[in-house]
Amino acid sequence: MADKKGGSTVDAVWKLIEPIVNDLGLQLWDVRYVKEGAQWYLRVYIDKDGGVGIEDCERVSRSIDEPLDRLNPIEQSYCLEVCSPGLERELIRPEHYKRFLGADIMVKMIRPIEGIGKEFGGVLKDYDKGEIIIEDHDGENSVTVNKKDIVWVKLDDFDI
Repeated sequence: MADKKGGSTVDAVWKLIEPIVNDLGLQLWDVRYVKEGAQWYLRVYIDKDGGVGIEDCERVSRSIDEPLDRLNPIEQSYCLEVCSPGLERELIRPEHYKRFLGADIMVKMIRPIEGIGKEFGGVLKDYDKGEIIIEDHDGENSVTVNKKDIVWVKLDDFDI
């Protein structure tokens, strides 16, 4: 089956729907397969320059529904949700970090960093092989953290 983030299921779905999403002029931001209460959800996050509207979500939902049914990567029943990653979008994949180098970000660590704390903001200066360099807004100090030590990294004040 799948790991807690839906590993093999997410990979199969990603592979199937990414070309469909791209053909619609959109980018696939993330795919999550999660259980909330008794219900399973397949969440597909899409993006495009200028932002995603409800019409984009509806087009993607209609376009991927039949191919998902045909491939049948998920054994039990689930709810399909297609949505935007939002303004304070979470950076997850290496390409997200590379795309937003120089952007203001918010970071939540698993454990606090001495002198900084558990949650802090800064500027994303670099990303390489799971290591993230975050500089304070004054440009005077920076910290390097490993992605595995982070709960999440989100954009702060993203201007679509």
